[in-house]
Amino acid sequence: QVQLVESGGGLVQAGGSLGLSCAASGRTFTRYAMGWFRQAPGKEREFVAAISDSGAYTYYADSVKDRFTISRHNAKNSVYLQMNSLKPEDTAVYYCAADFRPYSVATTPDEYEYWGQGTQVTVSS
Repeated sequence: QVQLVESGGGLVQAGGSLGLSCAASGRTFTRYAMGWFRQAPGKEREFVAAISDSGAYTYYADSVKDRFTISRHNAKNSVYLQMNSLKPEDTAVYYCAADFRPYSVATTPDEYEYWGQGTQVTVSS
């Protein structure tokens, strides 16, 4: 069992920055890959970024590439999402998720076993 808790969401103006954190507890953090997804009202949950167990591999959605950075600190059992140059279309609830395939950078929600409760990010124009 894994528990994931996101934090760091909020309201920011377009062009601004925001950092999200996800704290994990339960199973050994270093044995699973992590991902960030988001879901806007009326839309399906979409992939944002993923990072492998060691942090050696990362993958981003085209819509956030060069603006967002995913990272992890295994000693702190945490994964982060630094979001820069935010746009109104980035507004969504952001979720972190755990994938028990260590080297994975999966992009579909079905590939992840555990999910956090989500944190709201709102970007005003």
